[in-house]
Amino acid sequence: MNDDVRFEPFRIDIPQADLDDLNDRLARTRWPRQLPGGGWSRGVPVDYLKDMAEYWRTGYDWRAQEAELNQFPQYTTTIDGQRVHFLHVRSPEPDALPLIITHSWPNSIAEFTRVLGPLTDPRAHGGDPAQAFHVVAPSLPGFAFSRFPEPADDRPWSIERVARTWAELMHRLEYQRYGAHGNDAGAMTTPQLAALAPEHVIGAHITGGLGIPTGDPADFTGLTETEQAELAKMAEMMNFGSGYGPYLAARPQTLAYGFTDSPVAQLAYILERFREFDEMTGTSLPLEEYLDRDQFLTNVSLYWLTGTGGSSSWTYYEGAAGMPIDQTDIPTGVSHGGPAPIRKIAERKNKIVHWSDGHSASHMVAMADPDGLVADVRAFFAKVR
Repeated sequence: MNDDVRFEPFRIDIPQADLDDLNDRLARTRWPRQLPGGGWSRGVPVDYLKDMAEYWRTGYDWRAQEAELNQFPQYTTTIDGQRVHFLHVRSPEPDALPLIITHSWPNSIAEFTRVLGPLTDPRAHGGDPAQAFHVVAPSLPGFAFSRFPEPADDRPWSIERVARTWAELMHRLEYQRYGAHGNDAGAMTTPQLAALAPEHVIGAHITGGLGIPTGDPADFTGLTETEQAELAKMAEMMNFGSGYGPYLAARPQTLAYGFTDSPVAQLAYILERFREFDEMTGTSLPLEEYLDRDQFLTNVSLYWLTGTGGSSSWTYYEGAAGMPIDQTDIPTGVSHGGPAPIRKIAERKNKIVHWSDGHSASHMVAMADPDGLVADVRAFFAKVR
């Protein structure tokens, strides 16, 4: 690291009083009656949420998860007035490629706990040491330990501002040539970083998002009738849902009260987002059948214990939510990218050198299919490094 830049070592150490308060609030939850309609049609079912909340209170072990997170070296630094928290896991392989990975919303660095070992030390995980990475995994501004200052900075955050912050972080770490990967909000940040720092970023790898039709008739040029029908069906799936996005964009402060005062409100909201996103992949199974319940609750706990349920919604209220930008300066790799017509559209506006259409049960690919994601990251960067 650059000795002229201030990096503070960081260790997660939640006060026991905060954990006791969480358990007390969970025990005293005022539960609503189940509304008529059944299933998930009115939102998260009461009985399902009661079971999850009771496990959070009596079965989940935050200290064990905290210790697992603390196995990874962590630091904070201040960039553009914002405290940035990040994991910096260097590989034992001296020639490893630096890689900055950006988590999704509503998620956190907990998303990556099962991929960090294989990415940084493939030799210890039965892989090729030539495919090792030095991994930098920041918490997005306003998320978890990258909490906004108080009072909050009135300058709006945007994906471009995040990308500039990441470029500065990698500069401070003295990484001049590196790759980038991201999912969801991270999939928007990653190509933006490539566009802003093409002299440093050698490749941008994301989990889907490119090639989604925008309504421009030109998107459908050259597609067969079958492919157009496939896209229409996909658009219909994407248009369904609870309408959470417009509300977050318009009234985030109102939701923030519930997120900050009630752990069950925070749990229900994140649980519903995971469920809704995953239904778009065709999944209708209970979450715990394809995601590790403790890893999921670690993510929820980070939101609750840091009080960032409201501030993490800036991608909506600052108008940053959307699809990844198109860019042709830097090679792009796409994991879980979707069917052929999506790829055709993406290739018109991006330098696509890698595309996989592997299926994951969850939008949160690093959690649901860590081995598959690691293999795809390795496959892409083998082509560009």
